[in-house]
Amino acid sequence: MDFGVPLLPFLLAAVPAVLIAAVGKGGLGNAMGVMAVPLMSLVIPPIQAAAILLPLLLIMDLFAIWGWRGFVDWNILKVIMLPGLMGVGLGLLIFYQLPENAVRFLIGSIAILFCFHQFFSKGTAPDKPSRLKGVFWATVSGFTSFGVHAGGAPLSVYMLPLKLDKKVLSGTMAIFFGVVNLSKIPAYGGLGELGVDNLILSAILLPLCPLGVFAGMKLVHRIREDIFYKVLYTGLLITGAKLIMDAL
Repeated sequence: MDFGVPLLPFLLAAVPAVLIAAVGKGGLGNAMGVMAVPLMSLVIPPIQAAAILLPLLLIMDLFAIWGWRGFVDWNILKVIMLPGLMGVGLGLLIFYQLPENAVRFLIGSIAILFCFHQFFSKGTAPDKPSRLKGVFWATVSGFTSFGVHAGGAPLSVYMLPLKLDKKVLSGTMAIFFGVVNLSKIPAYGGLGELGVDNLILSAILLPLCPLGVFAGMKLVHRIREDIFYKVLYTGLLITGAKLIMDAL
């Protein structure tokens, strides 16, 4: 069957991309998922890569929400959920009028600057939740999530310094991105990106979703909390660098 893309090169790029995103959804950081579109864009157009990934991200979100049920900070969700959806709406209105590389460069720069700040900061006390910061970063997260599924890095700028229990962090972000990704389905469908060929390619990759999510959940249970956050910051640094490299 002709999918409009060479199947073997597509699978060589898509399989690791989906597994990385799924492991991140399992609890090792949604920022890891930002690597998926760039990896798949090595063999297919970025917009097609984002469309193929969207149904898979929804399945990953469902597994993550179920796996971390009961570990959710609803007070934080009350702050970030509506701004996140507003960011998706903003992305629908203006995202395709902006240079994609400009968005990637901006988010990559934010991620790297944030990581350097955290790595070299002498203070170790958790930040206090700030409604203003939460609203701003959740809006940026929804906006960047709409176009290239890169919402993990901006939201991490707000969430990681709170130093939540790792299970609560994972559960809270799972619900946030589950709702955000669900809200993108009508927009992607309206733009004609969820055609039969793309959905079949999504279905081929579907078995990787539970495999990666549960692998990520196992790693969260086995990694010490200090190591857990080092992994998240390192992943955020790598993905920020990857975004800047793609932009340049």
